[in-house]
Amino acid sequence: MTSDYNDIIYLPHHQSNTRPRMTEHDRAAQFAPFAALTGYGEAICETARLTDGRPELTEEQAAVLNAQIRWLTENILSRPEAVITCFVPDERKPGGSCRTVHGKVRRVDDVQRVLKFSDGTVLNMDNIIDIRLLIQYDFAVGQTG
Repeated sequence: MTSDYNDIIYLPHHQSNTRPRMTEHDRAAQFAPFAALTGYGEAICETARLTDGRPELTEEQAAVLNAQIRWLTENILSRPEAVITCFVPDERKPGGSCRTVHGKVRRVDDVQRVLKFSDGTVLNMDNIIDIRLLIQYDFAVGQTG
């Protein structure tokens, strides 16, 4: 059987005298897959990430929160300890997530509408969902129990 390649099929493999032989690892890398669309995987992950909607407070819940913030303002010198749940808006998508902060309240800033904690944490008052003071206080009656 004759072939069109009979004249070259048994010739020795050419080896360059000027270039070093490529390692098997480097040869394999030539055929490795590559990301044709850079950032596409991250965009898919970002789209798949879920966010929660902002919880809506009833008028009663808002009134209790206002009373608790007022109490924190009046008793700020005693560095009251509180567990505060707030909504943190997402920077990239609509919605966000709820976050709980536990610590001693250092300052209530009514002008900037923020609560500042002793550890440096700052919470926006407009995003607060729940305040749990770590003392016994009846906000409906207005006295410590």
